[in-house]
Amino acid sequence: MLSLSLLGPRICSQRNRCDRADEPYRFAAALDQCVTASVYPDSIAVSEPSVPLLVKVSHVPDLSAGISCSFGNLTEVEGTVNGNQILCVSPAAKDVPLIPIEQDWSGVELRLNSKETGQMLISTEVKFYNCSVHQLCLSCVNSAFRCHWCKYRNLCTHDPSSCSFQEGRVNASEDCPQLVRSGEILIPAGEVKPITLKARNLPQPQSGQRGYECVLHIQGVSHRVTALRFNSSSVQCQNSSYLYEGMKISELPVDFSVVWNGNFIIDNPENIQVHLYKCAAQRDSCGTCLKAERKFQCGWCSGEGRCTLRHHCPPINPYTTRWLHLSTKNVKCTNPRISEVTPVAGPPEGGTRVTIHGTNLGLAFADLVGRVEVAGVRCTPMEEGYIIAEQIVCEMDAAPAETRDGPVQLCVGECRPELRARSSQLYSFVTPTVSGLSPSRGPESGGTKVTIMGENLGAGSSVNVQFGNQTCEFFGRTMTEIVCYSAPSLSGVGQVQISVSVDRAQIRESLTFDYIEDPTVQRIEPDWSIASGHTPLMVTGTNLDVVQEPRIRVKYAGRESVNVCKVLNATCMSCFAPSLMPEYNPSLDSVKHADEFGFIFNNVQALLVYNNTNLLYYPNPVFEPLSTSGVLEQKPGSPIILKGRNLVPPASGGVKLNYTVLIGETPCSVTVSESQLLCEPPNLTGQYKVMVQVGGLHVSPGSVHIMSDSLLTLPAIVSIAAGGGLLLIIVILVLIAYKRKSRENDLTLKRLQMQMDNLESRVALECKEAFAELQTDINELTSDLDRAGIPHLDYRTYAMRVLFPGIEDHPVLRELEVSGNGQQGVEKALKLFGQLINNKVFLLTFIRTLEMQRSFSMRDRGNVASLIMTALQSRLEYATDVLKHLLSDLIDRNLESKNHPKLLLRRTESVAEKMLTNWFAFLLHKFLKECAGEPLFMLYCAIKQQMEKGPIDAITGEARYSLSEDKLIRQQIEYKTLILNCVNPDNENSPEIPVKVLNCDTITQVKEKILDAVYKNMPYSQRPRAVDMDLEWRQGRMARVVLQDEDITTKIENDWKRLNALMHYQVNSQREEETPREK
Repeated sequence: MLSLSLLGPRICSQRNRCDRADEPYRFAAALDQCVTASVYPDSIAVSEPSVPLLVKVSHVPDLSAGISCSFGNLTEVEGTVNGNQILCVSPAAKDVPLIPIEQDWSGVELRLNSKETGQMLISTEVKFYNCSVHQLCLSCVNSAFRCHWCKYRNLCTHDPSSCSFQEGRVNASEDCPQLVRSGEILIPAGEVKPITLKARNLPQPQSGQRGYECVLHIQGVSHRVTALRFNSSSVQCQNSSYLYEGMKISELPVDFSVVWNGNFIIDNPENIQVHLYKCAAQRDSCGTCLKAERKFQCGWCSGEGRCTLRHHCPPINPYTTRWLHLSTKNVKCTNPRISEVTPVAGPPEGGTRVTIHGTNLGLAFADLVGRVEVAGVRCTPMEEGYIIAEQIVCEMDAAPAETRDGPVQLCVGECRPELRARSSQLYSFVTPTVSGLSPSRGPESGGTKVTIMGENLGAGSSVNVQFGNQTCEFFGRTMTEIVCYSAPSLSGVGQVQISVSVDRAQIRESLTFDYIEDPTVQRIEPDWSIASGHTPLMVTGTNLDVVQEPRIRVKYAGRESVNVCKVLNATCMSCFAPSLMPEYNPSLDSVKHADEFGFIFNNVQALLVYNNTNLLYYPNPVFEPLSTSGVLEQKPGSPIILKGRNLVPPASGGVKLNYTVLIGETPCSVTVSESQLLCEPPNLTGQYKVMVQVGGLHVSPGSVHIMSDSLLTLPAIVSIAAGGGLLLIIVILVLIAYKRKSRENDLTLKRLQMQMDNLESRVALECKEAFAELQTDINELTSDLDRAGIPHLDYRTYAMRVLFPGIEDHPVLRELEVSGNGQQGVEKALKLFGQLINNKVFLLTFIRTLEMQRSFSMRDRGNVASLIMTALQSRLEYATDVLKHLLSDLIDRNLESKNHPKLLLRRTESVAEKMLTNWFAFLLHKFLKECAGEPLFMLYCAIKQQMEKGPIDAITGEARYSLSEDKLIRQQIEYKTLILNCVNPDNENSPEIPVKVLNCDTITQVKEKILDAVYKNMPYSQRPRAVDMDLEWRQGRMARVVLQDEDITTKIENDWKRLNALMHYQVNSQREEETPREK
C-alpha cells in the first residue's frame, strides 16, 4: 500500500519505508488524512503595514518543534504555534511584489516549513490587492476584495474611514452613481437640443467642487457641454449643437460620458450612446428619404428638393406644407426616374425577370402592381425582388409577334405625368440560337468545361442546359456562348442529347455530347522526385486527351501540394512533381513516402488517390559554400567545383536530376558526380553570383571572382612608374603654390581687417554726430508741423488720385451729357446695367469674361476695377464679397501656373488686384487722416532731411545716405556744408532765412532746399516750383549773378556735361535770393 509521508521527505511511499509512521498524522493512508490549511485574512491591501495572518491547519503531527512562515521569495518569519493555529506576520508594504498592469491583485505563496525536518509542511496562497487601480465606482465595489468607493473624492480604497463624508461611502453597486437607459437618444446634427438623462445616486457637488458636464467624443474630438443636475436621478446636458464630418454617414453612434468636478466620471454600465444623424446623408431622393426609419422624423421637402426635418422646410402658407412624410395620407414621391435596366434583351416567349433600378420607384409594392410595361409588354412585379423606392423586379409576359424594341415605362400609384417614368435604355426581343459546342466529348464522371456557341445567348435572365436528364453546371455566358461543366453520366458511356432554354424559350437545334470512359493512368516514370519537387514525370495511360487542365497532387503531413501537367496525346502526359513541403524542414533529410498521391482530371474521383505507384521523395541536394569568405578566386579556364551531398538520388531506372548552373546570367557546362558538380565556366572575367537550379530548388553557394590572366609588360611598368613620378612632382608644385597663395591671402586679410577697423571707427564717429544733429532737426520739424499741420487732401481728391491717377477731370465727376434725344435711353440703360452690377453672379461672370479677352490691356483692367469700386462705394459689404471670390480665383490661378507666391499682389495685373488697392484706399482714408498720416509724413520729412545732408546725384538719384543699397553712391566725394542767408521772394523786407546746403549741390537742388525752408508751412502743391524760380547770388550791394545748372561756363569732359554746383561758382556762406522767373 502506497501513501504520503506528512513530515520528513514528503514523498509517496510504502508504510514500512516511512520513519515514525506509527506516530499520529505522520503517515496519511487516505485522501481525508492529508494536511489542509486555511488562512485568515486571505487577502491584504498593498498599502497596509505588516498584518498578522492566522493559519488553521488540520491532520498535522506535533508542531512543538516550531514552524517558520515563508512568503515566496520575499521574507521568512518565525511562526507562533498555538495548537492547530499558526500566526504569521505578512511582509512590509515595501517588500510586496508589484501588481501586474490591468490587474488589481497579485498572489504570493505562503509556505509553512517544519523546523523539525526542514521540509515544507503545506503551502497556500495569500493575495495582495490594490483598490486604487479602479477608476469607476462599479468596478471598485464589484471587486473580489474589500474595496470601498468614496464618491466625493472619486477614489477606491480599502479603508472606508479615509472617505471625506460618511454618506460618501459606497459599498454596493446599487448605491453607485450611474446612468440608467431610458430610450434611444437621437440628436439631428447641427440642431441645438438638450440631452436629458436618467440616473441613480448622482452626488451633489460640495463647496469648492465644480458642476456637471457632458463629454461627447465625435470622430476623435472631445466636446464638453455644461450639464445641469436636477436631482439625484436626473441630469441634463444643456442646449448645444453637434456636428460630424461627411455625408456618407447617415447615423453616427457617439460615445459620451457625464463628469463632475472636472474629471469625476459617472458610471455608464449600459454603454448608453448618443446617436447623431443627418437626414440628407445618403438620402438624395424622396424615396430614400421617406424609407428612413420613422424614429429619425425625416421627411422630403419638395420645395427645396432635400431630405430634412419638418421645421427646416418652409410651408407654402400656414395651411399647406411642402414637407412629405410617411405619416401623410396617400403620400407619393413625384418624378420617379429609371437609371438602369437589366437585362436589356430577352426572348419573346417571356419569363425574363427584368430588374429596374432607379429613384422614387414607389413607397409600397401595391403602387406598382399592374403598372410596369417593358417595350409595350406587361411585366408583372415580383414582391420578393422589390426594394422600396430603389429596385423593381418584374417577370415578362409573352410578347405578341413583331413587337418592336422599346423602353421600360411605369407609373407609381397613378399614371399622372409627375408619377410616370420612362427609361433611356431600350429593351429588345431576340431569339437565341445555338450552332455548336466544344469539346464534344468528355469523361463519364463529368467535370468537362463545355462551351456552347450561338447567337443571343446572353439575353434573358436565366439559362438552363441539360445533358440528357442531367443539368450542366452553369459557369458563365455572353451573347455568343454559354459555358458550363458537364454532370456525371447516369447511363454510362454514349451519346446524349443537349437541350438549351433561355427563360421560357426552348432552343430547337440538336446538339449531342459523347461520354467516353474515364481516363486511366498505367505507369509513371520516374516514380521519385526530390523534396522541392518540380522534376519531370512522364505519365502513360488511356483517354488522357479528354482531360482539361490536368494536375498532379501529393499530400504529406496534412498539407496538399499541386503542380501542372501537359497532355501530349491520348496515351501520354508530362507532369512536374509537386513539392513535398513549402519550405525546407530538417525532417526531409531522409527518404519520404507521400501520404497520398494522385491526379486531378476533371471530375474523375478514382484517380485522386493513385494506389499503383508510391511516389518517393529524396532529400534535396545540399551544397557547401564556395569559400569561407563567400567569394571564390578563380583563374580563367579553371573549372568551378561545387561540393555537396544528395546530388545523385540512389534511384533505379537510370534517370538523373537535371542540373543548371548559372555564372551570373550565363549557363555553364555541368558534369555531375555523387559528391560534386564540375562547372566549365564561360569566357568571363569579374565577379559573378553562382546559382544552382535543380527541380524546384534554387540555391546560391556563393560568388566567383574570375581574374584576368593578362600580366603587365616591362614598357607598361616603366610608363606607369614615370607617370606616377611626374604626378608626384606636379602635386608637390601645387602644394608649394598653394602655400604661397595662402600666405598672400593671410596678409591681404589682415590689411583688410585693419582698414575695416579704421572705417568702423570713422563711421561710428559720423553716426554719433549725425544722431545728435538728427535729434535737433526732428525737434525743429515737429515744432514746424505743430504750427502748420499736415497738408491732407480732401477725400474726393484723394479718392480720384487713387482710382484714376493723372486724370484731373474724369467723366464720373460730371453730369451725364448725351447729345440729341438719347439722354433718357442712356440713363435707363445705365440704371439697368447698375442693377446687373448688383447681381454677384453677373458681376463675377462679367469680370472673368473681360479678363479672358486678349485685347483687355492692363490699363483697361485698372479702369474697370476703379469704375466698379466707384459704383459700389455705397455697398462696400457686397463689394467685399465679390472681391473675396475674385481673390480666391486669382490665388487658384497662381497655384496652377506654379508662380512663386511672393509675386502675388506685387503688381496690379488683374481687376482683383486693382479692386483690392481701391478697397484699401477707401477704408484707410479715415485711418490715414486721423492716425497714420502724421507719423508717415514726419517719417518722409525726416528721411528726406537725412538724405539731403549728404551728396545726391541730380541725374540718377543715388545718394550717400540712401536707404537702398542699389541707390548708394559708391565713390568718395569731398563736400562742405554751407549756410546761405536767403531772402523771401514774396517779401524782401522780411528777415533772412538761413538754409543749409552742400557745396556739391546743383543749382536746382539748392533752389529746392531754399523753397523747402521758405515755404515749410505751405502745402507742396501751393508752393512755387523750382523751375519757375531763378537763384540770384548777391555779392555786396551791386554785384548780382543768376546761377544756373547749365550756362556758358559749364565744363564738358569727354563729351559729358557736368551740371553746375555751388563749388563751380565758388560760393561760400553768402546771401542768396530767389526771384520769380519772367514768363
